[in-house]
Amino acid sequence: MSLKDRISDDIKTAMKAKEKVRLETVRSIKKVILEKESLVRPSGQDQLTADQELEVLTQLAKQRKDSIEQYQKAGRDELAAQEAEELAIIEEYLPQQLSDAEVEAIIDDLIAQTGASLPKDMGKVMGPAMQQLKGRADGGKVQALVKAKLAG
Repeated sequence: MSLKDRISDDIKTAMKAKEKVRLETVRSIKKVILEKESLVRPSGQDQLTADQELEVLTQLAKQRKDSIEQYQKAGRDELAAQEAEELAIIEEYLPQQLSDAEVEAIIDDLIAQTGASLPKDMGKVMGPAMQQLKGRADGGKVQALVKAKLAG
């Protein structure tokens, strides 16, 4: 089942269950996917690839995380809670996130493969790391971990 089909089914389910937040969140995901599809149509592509869908979902999750942080700084806990609820729904569509230990093991392996040892070698590791961890680990966390390992 494609992501678009799954989202359509989830919209119907949320409508029947009268789950307002889930319905609004899933509709917003579908809206962004449809907008992105309309942008790629001129290039002859009918639907988004799995990677493009993952990109959309990752972007939506990142937006929610940023909003949560901003609302918490402003003392707007009720809005932060709503964003957190939406984030949890979006994360249901994302691949399972790797644990810190799993991410660290992959980064250690990539550092060994590339022979990186200095902070200036960060680019050698980050490219393959982000390609391998795309959608399964936070980019900021990966970057901080690579930087720490190459600085030490």
